[in-house]
Amino acid sequence: MSTAPIWWVVARRDLTLSQRRRSDGLLPLGFFLAAAGLFPLGVGPEPQTLRDIGAGVVWVCALLASTLSVTQMFALDHQDGSLEQMVMAPGSLVALVLGKTLAHWLISGLPLVLLSPLMALFFGMTGASTLVLGLGLLVGTPTLSLLGGLGAALTLGLRSGAALLLVIVLPLTVPTLIFGASAVSAAQAGQSVQAHFSLLAALLLLSLAGLPWASAAALRLALD
Repeated sequence: MSTAPIWWVVARRDLTLSQRRRSDGLLPLGFFLAAAGLFPLGVGPEPQTLRDIGAGVVWVCALLASTLSVTQMFALDHQDGSLEQMVMAPGSLVALVLGKTLAHWLISGLPLVLLSPLMALFFGMTGASTLVLGLGLLVGTPTLSLLGGLGAALTLGLRSGAALLLVIVLPLTVPTLIFGASAVSAAQAGQSVQAHFSLLAALLLLSLAGLPWASAAALRLALD
């Protein structure tokens, strides 16, 4: 373990702790399944209507499900004092942020990707649209975790941090939401999805290039 990268040590630690708090990981998945699954019942059984709204509904539900758990990314370690010990330990604070973001995505983001074919079935999507939906979530959900990490760091220790986090994070996620849903719409119309995936990938690269450093700076300010 001493020779492993810091980000991997932190990610493994959070994954191990998540096994002891399984309800925290199951809550976003339950919300995702319930929210997306109830839409077909409320809208009606018209196949074309369900296909038209399916991508947007799945992406919005994935965004909200990811946000449900992001408030705990740093909060639990802050409450028990372990976050201060991590910050004072030798190593990069950026690596700490990356490790926690990776763990959050593996716990909350990757399961949403794996559940996307089931959601596509609820909305009557074709095989090509289902594939585009899953790949779009695979590229887009890490960006949601990175943005959520920034919001969690900025609101760390605040009494109404959860509500403020939503105000900060949700507007920043709109481009990812638009490009992800538009890719599925393009696939349903028989158009190329390359441009949409290029934009999703560009957003992910920009987020990786800047957000971990911004989150690390926000953590330092919150702990000072």
